Amino acid sequence: MRPAVFLDRDGTINEDVGHLDRLERLTLFPYAIDAVRLLNRAGFPVVVVTNQGGVAAGLVDEGFVLELHEVLRRRFEAGGATIERFYHCPHDPDAAVEAYRRPCECRKPAPGMIHRAAADLELDPRRSYVIGDKLSDVRLAEAVGATGILVRTGYGVTQAARVDAAVDGIVVRDLMAATVLILEQQPDTFS
Repeated sequence: MRPAVFLDRDGTINEDVGHLDRLERLTLFPYAIDAVRLLNRAGFPVVVVTNQGGVAAGLVDEGFVLELHEVLRRRFEAGGATIERFYHCPHDPDAAVEAYRRPCECRKPAPGMIHRAAADLELDPRRSYVIGDKLSDVRLAEAVGATGILVRTGYGVTQAARVDAAVDGIVVRDLMAATVLILEQQPDTFS
């Protein structure tokens, strides 16, 4: 069982533009590919776990979410970085689209996506990290026994005070700062 790094998508690896519904609205943060490549070199599988409420609201087609994840996988791969898998939750108990209207175990902060990734990829959540820009990402880390890191990109600017006050989490500037922090905790990373 390997430790992994679980990344939120919008606001963590790419700019949060509301409901990302077209490829032309996708803008990766300039350090995102480098950060994932560094994590890969240190031996960490990187997995994206993302709530996609826009699907439940009828604003984004779930097929587009899958297409976007394939585009991201290829972009990272072209930069020498690997995202092992993408998991998304399209559900919401108050969804406008009836097919997605239900409580579930995959909507963050529920641990379903990480449990599924752990089973699929033989990962150890308790030795892993969850990085995201929302309190729900840090709470997800708590739910699986991982280390939660909140980035101050996306919603993280407004959520940082809530993390300090509400949960045990680390707050850093961005994904690259989180990567540096993780690598510093791995003394034999590049030996």
